[in-house]
Amino acid sequence: MAQGNFSTLVNSEKLTFVDFSAEWCGPCKTMAPILQDLKSRVGDKVRIIKIDIDRNPQAAAAYQVQSVPTLMLFKNGNVLWRQSGVVPAHFLQQVINEHA
Repeated sequence: MAQGNFSTLVNSEKLTFVDFSAEWCGPCKTMAPILQDLKSRVGDKVRIIKIDIDRNPQAAAAYQVQSVPTLMLFKNGNVLWRQSGVVPAHFLQQVINEHA
């Protein structure tokens, strides 16, 4: 994803959930089915995107992502929530509902 596209998405009014990850990261692979479950739970309430830190080092650097997976929730360019590590879908759903 181009840096401009990333900036456009996180600066929009729509809630945007970002999964900063890497191909070589085992826990990141664990997040894939969790995010699919999350999408089925929240539908269009939030946009979910995955950012590979190796392919998009500028985005990772801009938000000081030092470990993966790092999960962040954005709205209007503001970070509403951030956590590193594997997080269950029901907890992520609660976070999104608090900010929706």
